[in-house]
Amino acid sequence: MTIDQPAPPVAPSVAPPAPDTLIQERSNSRIVLDQVKEELIAWVKTLMSAAVYAVLIVTFGFQVARVEGQSMAPTLEDQDRLIVNKLAYRIGEPRRGDIVMLYYPLKPDKSFVKRVIAEEGDTVRIIDGRVYVNDIPLQDDYVKPDFRSHDDWGPQVIPEGYDFVMGDNRSNSSDSRSWGMVPKKYIIGKVQLRWWPVPTARVF
Repeated sequence: MTIDQPAPPVAPSVAPPAPDTLIQERSNSRIVLDQVKEELIAWVKTLMSAAVYAVLIVTFGFQVARVEGQSMAPTLEDQDRLIVNKLAYRIGEPRRGDIVMLYYPLKPDKSFVKRVIAEEGDTVRIIDGRVYVNDIPLQDDYVKPDFRSHDDWGPQVIPEGYDFVMGDNRSNSSDSRSWGMVPKKYIIGKVQLRWWPVPTARVF
């Protein structure tokens, strides 16, 4: 007797992807690869530019510095990044109002950023926090009222080869009032630019 065997199941037929679908998938993959490629190229360009700028800065006498502390607030804030022009005082002298980077006279392996208040030959006197240079009140609108001190100092003539410096945050700054005049040879350079944070970048 013959027993009928059930027919094997037939797999459903799957239609091959339409040509336009394949083209679209390939196009999407190419777009992603192109985007990745562009980002990699942009990163390489950024790194190369940074390297070139670093070489130029070192070669042509500029130095990158970082502010630590609030002694120059509000002009400069903690962690601001600066470009210091180390050539400025090889061909000239620090002037009143210049913001400078200097070696700390009592410990020259440390550096500070301060503002030049008086030059050699000037007479400095401070009365209740008000600074006088050669008996003329210093125009220091950059000092916020809350940052003014009420100390007295001087009068004293700045000797040859020295400068008198102060922080803009007068009530919270260690400067020439406490550790004396700065030898000109200890002044590293002039603060030329704040480049970070970008929104507050400015030239001095």
